[in-house]
Amino acid sequence: MFKSEKGITLVALVITIVILIILATVSISFAVNGGLFDRAQQGADMYKESAETEQRTLNLIDSSFANLIEKYSGD
Repeated sequence: MFKSEKGITLVALVITIVILIILATVSISFAVNGGLFDRAQQGADMYKESAETEQRTLNLIDSSFANLIEKYSGD
């Protein structure tokens, strides 16, 4: 008589854990040595500069509109 086997074996579990450890090691190594963090910091700096430039431009346009409205409204 054959008994019904359910679940995974210990060997399969150990192999899965080893593969996950290898993948994690390679991923962390790539992130640190591949300059991923440096590029992320550069992207954040570029975003901040762009946001500041956009805000200055919007303030300039807003003040120009305010001047035009004041000029043509007769106040």
